[in-house]
Amino acid sequence: MKKVIIASTSTVFGGTYLDYLLPVLKEHFKGISNLVFIPFARPGGITHDEYTEKVKPFFKQLNMEVKGIHQFENPIEAIQKAEAIFTGGGNTFVLVTMLYKYNLLDVIQKVVENGTPYLGTSAGSNICGLTMNTTNDMPIVYPPSFKTLGLVSFNLNPHYLDPIEGLQHMGETRETRIKEFHHYNSQPVLGLREGSWLEVFGNKITLKGDLPARLFQQGKAPIEIETGTDLSNLK
Repeated sequence: MKKVIIASTSTVFGGTYLDYLLPVLKEHFKGISNLVFIPFARPGGITHDEYTEKVKPFFKQLNMEVKGIHQFENPIEAIQKAEAIFTGGGNTFVLVTMLYKYNLLDVIQKVVENGTPYLGTSAGSNICGLTMNTTNDMPIVYPPSFKTLGLVSFNLNPHYLDPIEGLQHMGETRETRIKEFHHYNSQPVLGLREGSWLEVFGNKITLKGDLPARLFQQGKAPIEIETGTDLSNLK
């Protein structure tokens, strides 16, 4: 049975790393003592070791030890044996490229479908959708495929931003970009605002957090989805 938290961000304004999710993750990772962290989304400025060290203090509060996937001799075996998995944020193109490089996408999907608890933030949430095509990131590398984990039957847009009234910026809005996606693709896209997340338990998908999400469907006007809404049938 799937146990997945798909969070828009790791840090909300004025908070510290993952602190807004602390009560949720205490329950999500209850009884778990070790976690495999996937730091592949960071392309530069911070090493995989440094990124792994960054996340350790939060999980220490949960009495959990963290080890980066890059620190294992056999990454596939590490995922197969993992008690829990966390994929952090960064650049989704880099993350997906690395997951394909180490043949990890299929094995992550399999173990999560079979019940290994998973947490994703930002790029780590992007990969929970059918494809990564609705990421906000620049394509600084070229992955073999845009197909991702498909833990939910739609696409995601973490860090979703609404247009700001009175702003003189003339570039495309996030809504415009997602409508462009729907010119060529049919799957729904859920825009997750900061501080919001999806809780996936088995086949049930529920929107959580303080803010509504923005739902985009091909050929339809976008709508607001209130927190607490069951999205299990969205496809």
